[in-house]
Amino acid sequence: MQRTEGTAGVKLIECVSPARNKWRVRWDVQEHEDGSADYMEAEFDHKPTAEEIKAAVIGWYNEQTDQTILSGFEYEGSMVWLSAENQFNYKAAYDLAVQTDGETLPVKFKFGTDDAPVYRVFDQLADLSDFYTRAMRHIQDTLNAGWQKKDAFSLAQYQVE
Repeated sequence: MQRTEGTAGVKLIECVSPARNKWRVRWDVQEHEDGSADYMEAEFDHKPTAEEIKAAVIGWYNEQTDQTILSGFEYEGSMVWLSAENQFNYKAAYDLAVQTDGETLPVKFKFGTDDAPVYRVFDQLADLSDFYTRAMRHIQDTLNAGWQKKDAFSLAQYQVE
């Protein structure tokens, strides 16, 4: 799979080499004002089945959703890595702070990157709540956007004429 540049109106499925039975499947077509487009493309050495097409497209959307959740959130200008472990740690710290009315504060989290770390100390429950709420909103918004893209996918667009 790779992002490719081409023209707007590109076919979503196409046999590009009948002699070698080489097929290309395309999705996430982004058309530009100048008539060009870029899109994701997967190549097959046979005419892909409906299941193969769906697996390629939906799998890519799932990967994009996961990647956006993982590294697409910023808080106070710093990237926040939302790995499963970090999500658990943020939730545990938040839950404990809420349950104890802030007695477990301050808590310190590392944001940014390994090369440029940013350490954020939360000593007020309201600040920790703001951070945690925004992180959870980012996850939910990203999941919703991914679901919309997958729900919009239709195998009918991949019928060969």
